[in-house]
Amino acid sequence: MTLMTEREQAQLTYRDQTFALPVLEGSEGEVAIDIGKLRRDTGLITLDPGFVNTGSCSSAITFIDGEKGILRYRGYPIEDLAEHSSFLEVAWLLLFGELPSTEELEAFDEDITRHSMLHEDFKRLFAAFPKDAHPMPTLASALGALSTFYEEPRSEKQIRQGIVRLIAKMPTMAAYAYKHSIGQPTIYPRNDLGYASNFLHMMFATPCEEYEVDPVVARALDLLLILHADHEQNCSTSTVRLVGSSQAHLFASIAAGVLALWGPLHGGANQKVIEMLEDIAAGGGSAKEFLEKAKSKDDTTRLMGFGHRVYKSYDPRAKILKQACQDVLSRMGGNSQLLDIAMELESITLEDDYFISRKLYPNVDFYSGVIYKAIGIPVPMFTVMFALGRLPGWIAQWLEMRNSPEFRIGRPRQVYIGATERRLS
Repeated sequence: MTLMTEREQAQLTYRDQTFALPVLEGSEGEVAIDIGKLRRDTGLITLDPGFVNTGSCSSAITFIDGEKGILRYRGYPIEDLAEHSSFLEVAWLLLFGELPSTEELEAFDEDITRHSMLHEDFKRLFAAFPKDAHPMPTLASALGALSTFYEEPRSEKQIRQGIVRLIAKMPTMAAYAYKHSIGQPTIYPRNDLGYASNFLHMMFATPCEEYEVDPVVARALDLLLILHADHEQNCSTSTVRLVGSSQAHLFASIAAGVLALWGPLHGGANQKVIEMLEDIAAGGGSAKEFLEKAKSKDDTTRLMGFGHRVYKSYDPRAKILKQACQDVLSRMGGNSQLLDIAMELESITLEDDYFISRKLYPNVDFYSGVIYKAIGIPVPMFTVMFALGRLPGWIAQWLEMRNSPEFRIGRPRQVYIGATERRLS
């Protein structure tokens, strides 16, 4: 791990005093002012609503350059990993810092495969939920329940086993939640199938007939999981770290991340994209007309799947998914109208000064929803798919936090703006 280096100092002048603050530089040239001792030395705190300009930690897991459209896991460009790696290989990379050897990957794959079954009592848990329950709180509840079946991992060996259990059982729990919502019997995992294929089989197979997983669809799903595997200190990842900083159970920390991801401002964007494309299709399919409405100040029409909190250029994940989207639709032989509309929207926006000046480029949600729709994933499950992919990133961030020499419980400050002291008499 490359540590930050102190290169100079910044000066803070407050009233009649000047204070020196260390300036640190990361391995990719990111510069930060260290305010860790600011309150102790000056009595001051910083105020940063939404933490948009506050670094909560130093991390060696994921690097993003939003201006240049760069995303790297442990130094490897997302484009290389998407082309050459599997999801479990990327999961190992995020968790342990290096790509696995062939033997390590085979053992990891085998270990996860052998732990994918759930305790039979979980069926009673899922049966207790309403049929129309959203799968995200159902999944979070199942993760919380998982901590009652297995002791809290404390030793290195126990933590490693807990990680395997989480990655192995998460697809099974997600598929169980879906099967319960449609009133179908649950399908047990199969040890002869790969990670993505096993999930698809548990989602769509029934006891009535054989179900063959299409390898093109399985590869597309594996690719989607890779692209969502980590994305630095976003809302859900920060939640996992904050909950984990209290030394909460690993499974509980991940459950908290799932619930944070459930929020429509975080994990629900690809659902909004599908709804937008379907509305355009229902209205005649004119992308140009829709975009004119989106540009009008007098219209409430919103363009979904464009722009990003971090990326101010084309989201590198969207570029990868564009081709995958075409491959899946071609293989499935389904209606490509939504993809046609999506590609027309992209084509127009990339040449329109209105969108270019506002740096509104397609993001990962723009094409992921089209792929999920094409392979039969129901819209309420879209955010669950996001959680499946983000799982190894959450765990890696939890591990890094716990092992950091800077580890301490998270405790943000505030600026109080309420009533001053008042008396009852």
